[in-house]
Amino acid sequence: MRSETGWLDDKPTKIILDSVTTVSAPEQDKQTRRLLSVFGLDFVGLVVALFFFAWSLSPSLIPREWYYQGLISGVTGIAGYGIGVLLAFPARRWIAPRFTWWQQRHAVRRVVEGVVALAAVGTLAGSLLFAADWQNEIRALMGIETTTGFAYLRTGLVSVAIFVAVLYVARGVRWTGRRFAEFLASRLRVPVAAAHVLAPVILTVAAVVFVDQVLLASSSTAARIVFADDNNSTDPGVEQPQVPERSGSPASESSWESLGRQGRTFVAGGMDAEQLTELNDAPALEPIRVYAGLEADDTTGQQVQLILDELDRTKAWEREILVVSGTTGTGWVNPIAADSIEMIYNGNSAIAAIQYSFLPSWISFLVDGSAAKAAGDALINGVHERWSRLPEDQRPKLVVYGESLGSQSAEAAFGDIADMRTKIDAALFVGPPNSNQLWRSIVDHRDAGSPEVLPVYEDGIAVRFASDLKTLEDEPGPWNDPRVLYLQHASDPVVWWGPDLLFERPDWLAEPPGSDRTPSMRWYPIVTFAQVAADIMVGTSPPVGHGHNYEDLIPYGWAAVAPRDGWTLADTERIADALDRMHAGDE
Repeated sequence: MRSETGWLDDKPTKIILDSVTTVSAPEQDKQTRRLLSVFGLDFVGLVVALFFFAWSLSPSLIPREWYYQGLISGVTGIAGYGIGVLLAFPARRWIAPRFTWWQQRHAVRRVVEGVVALAAVGTLAGSLLFAADWQNEIRALMGIETTTGFAYLRTGLVSVAIFVAVLYVARGVRWTGRRFAEFLASRLRVPVAAAHVLAPVILTVAAVVFVDQVLLASSSTAARIVFADDNNSTDPGVEQPQVPERSGSPASESSWESLGRQGRTFVAGGMDAEQLTELNDAPALEPIRVYAGLEADDTTGQQVQLILDELDRTKAWEREILVVSGTTGTGWVNPIAADSIEMIYNGNSAIAAIQYSFLPSWISFLVDGSAAKAAGDALINGVHERWSRLPEDQRPKLVVYGESLGSQSAEAAFGDIADMRTKIDAALFVGPPNSNQLWRSIVDHRDAGSPEVLPVYEDGIAVRFASDLKTLEDEPGPWNDPRVLYLQHASDPVVWWGPDLLFERPDWLAEPPGSDRTPSMRWYPIVTFAQVAADIMVGTSPPVGHGHNYEDLIPYGWAAVAPRDGWTLADTERIADALDRMHAGDE
């Protein structure tokens, strides 16, 4: 049985659009299409796939190894094929039949198709020829060893394998749809037209329910089980602190076992008072670090209360500076950020953080985004409320810090910049995700003529952006307190990836490139979205100072927004050198 749209067509070598074509063609045209049908390929879909594949070879933000490039190109190629098939369907079904000259002048059609095919193949050949050079442009900007053109040609093998695998999975789904439509029409006596409509709808709904209720739910549960074990582990060399200034110590109500892996690493890290005294050649205090793990209490509110109790117990309100830190998905606080502020203030400091998840940030972003915002909002406002009760001349500096997803958590406590600046004394945000609402608002309302990659907001009076030490130091004009600073690299995919990349070229790709983005990068619909999404997965692979790595700039960022009285650039350089030595063995 065969319906008008081909859902009930039983020919196995035809793919979706070939089975629905109603435009007649001469024998020569049929032979061409028959050759394509041997491989189950649609002409239009194949042409679009070639363009997508070629575009995917163009440079993006992070350099790629040949096998990773093969993965990206294979996925984008099959996406292009599907889009081409979908675009061709209405053209063949409803548009082409209205133009009789198109049906009759087969020579014109063959010429047009030949030109389009040659253009696609030519684009692909050119992209393959320049792919290695494009990658080497990025590598040179980041000081990475270059690759060879021959090595990069191997990407095609990986791409073809992925393309074929996904194509046959899709054909299997199509076959299932046909059989189901046939079942509806022959067994349940559903009219053929209705069967054609109902079959894909029912199967789609079933697939969505299965993915949402079975795959995602079970995978989320499985992920939590897997990463719960990781959360219960302790990194090598990490030992329970014995000083009362740390959560997890014998004096603390926040038990060592409840802190989680990242919490234990945080409270056990950093220099002690004796080491800080030697570093700064002045008597130091024991730095305070308080932390509430996800397993410490049942609710976020109880975690915040535990933090407040820890701040009371350790007399953190009497310190010179109090940092409230947003954490990433696993509960991580960048040790460079924590160590930097303690070195600058010679231990006369306190840092507070809570854990809202133990999943990696990219998973937390998908399933725990609301938890991240709720945790940041509750912690910062809870601390601010207690802090605001103190006499103004007896309060510590109240400073907010957040990196990556932690910046999203920290930003959630504030309605806008004005609200932020009325509540705190400074803020440092590092590598903010593109979905950060406050960051997005600032960038969208930047001063006219200011680039998105390093925007200027209201002449930099309150909020500034920096990508390296030069851009941090060269910003002209006054910078009033409270200061807010965003650190963001032109090559950081976390900062630049968002849904707008699908169908709209962003300003940062229309502007001159930043210091570590190649000018050869171009925007292509859908493909650039996939490229930058893939870059996120390897965003920390480049050297420090590029991608999602900010360790070299963080101490300078702290010195810029919350300097200690009498602090100088030479002092920052001194602690930056100490941090390099201290973390030289860290991966």
